[in-house]
Amino acid sequence: MRSHPSLFALVGLASILPAAIASPFDKAEALAECLSKSSVPADDIGSPDWKLDAAPFNLRLNFTPVGIVVPTTPQHVRDAVACAAKIGVKANAKCGGHSYGSFGLGGEDGHLTIEMDRMNKVVLDNATGIATVEGGARLGHVAAELYDQGKRAFSHGTCPGVGVGGHALHGGYGVSSHTKGLALDWMVGATVVLANSTMVNCSETENADLFWAIRGAGGSMGIVTEFRFKTFLVPETVTFFVAPVQWRTEAQALTGLQAVQDFVLDDMPAELNMRLFIASRFTNLEGLFYGDKAGLQAALAPLIKKTNATLALATQGGWLDQVKHFGNGVNVDQTHPYNYHETFYSSSLYTNSLNETQMKAFVGYWFKVAKTNKRDWYVQIDLHGGNTSAIAKADAESTSYAHRDYLFMYLFYDRVDKGAYPTEGFAAVQNFVSNVTDTMPKSSWGQYINYPDPRMDQQTAQTNYWGQHLPRLQSIKKAVDPDDVFHYPQGVLPAA
Repeated sequence: MRSHPSLFALVGLASILPAAIASPFDKAEALAECLSKSSVPADDIGSPDWKLDAAPFNLRLNFTPVGIVVPTTPQHVRDAVACAAKIGVKANAKCGGHSYGSFGLGGEDGHLTIEMDRMNKVVLDNATGIATVEGGARLGHVAAELYDQGKRAFSHGTCPGVGVGGHALHGGYGVSSHTKGLALDWMVGATVVLANSTMVNCSETENADLFWAIRGAGGSMGIVTEFRFKTFLVPETVTFFVAPVQWRTEAQALTGLQAVQDFVLDDMPAELNMRLFIASRFTNLEGLFYGDKAGLQAALAPLIKKTNATLALATQGGWLDQVKHFGNGVNVDQTHPYNYHETFYSSSLYTNSLNETQMKAFVGYWFKVAKTNKRDWYVQIDLHGGNTSAIAKADAESTSYAHRDYLFMYLFYDRVDKGAYPTEGFAAVQNFVSNVTDTMPKSSWGQYINYPDPRMDQQTAQTNYWGQHLPRLQSIKKAVDPDDVFHYPQGVLPAA
């Protein structure tokens, strides 16, 4: 890594790209000169650092940046944004690099990628319980540091390599969310670099509109160099579990899915966090209980009976035991370098309770069509809402996260272990979603930007991800980024 990009390499990059998308690369020399004058650290094209930082999590969406800067200070971020705006190229923060749509790489060729993962400090103030987290820290590192520094945590997702930036700025759902809410619900402040390269603090009392907007649509508004999260003292005992269900026929699956829905609607215990995980060869109820094994067994007993499930795994332990379990065996304390990739297509959905027609449509597609798919696919249905959900209890207008009132959150994920992703996979996922939504008014379902469907056009994506909050978000976007410097193909656009 050098202190600035190689001018020759950046200019030469344009010659290997199609003319139709070459325009940003025609500005490479001017961008490199600006970054050099500001001493912004950057990767040389073709270097090991470039190859690592340019590699997407989703290998199906492999885009080429016009440059990759690797800041280690907030000033580096400011200078990089200033150069992008001055030269006229789009800029995007890449925090953990796990965006399903490769949005940290711009979601298309020719953006300046601001790779944040060298900025990963986590400092806990035990007197206040406030954690200061740099914008490039990964969730496993955050969890490990907060536990080591004070046995504290905040609610967030489970994959150790996911960056706190994109995760918390757009929701931040995880296996504590039914009990403790979303990651963005724990945010009390942030330091943000805006498109004009100014750096501002925001909170409920300072730049409140910006603070509202970044908690749900942050990637469109600026680059967060530092988060401030409130934290909770972790419980001494938690229990994680897996309960396989044997639904061999559509009738059994309909009965079981209805029982799960009724369980959520009938005041599922607040201490219980659970999802229904449907894969090609098995179906599980799985999750985390804030309490001991006996408490979990009591909480699950009514559902176990109605779904004919078997509590195959119920492990009582401490906080880091469950972090390691849901991290799927990956080392928890992830920093730089990080190198993990898959090839897949994804989509998402939020719904309230399904009526008989909708439930039959979902189960019918599952058994008649999805089960014939030999790829490694799954549908994860998170029990997102309900009367006891911490997500649903928060005011719907408190943040720009637009989907607090929905009962279920679905992730549709279809991947291949090697080779190119097949064209027929797109329809397989899209039809799974549309089988449910076809009988719903548009106002009664939504989608999750952290589980994006990258094939949606921008207008559809904006509406599906941010719903009723979109007009206010577009107004704030116009105020803080009128020229759409932080553009990506499914981000919020400035108001006209």
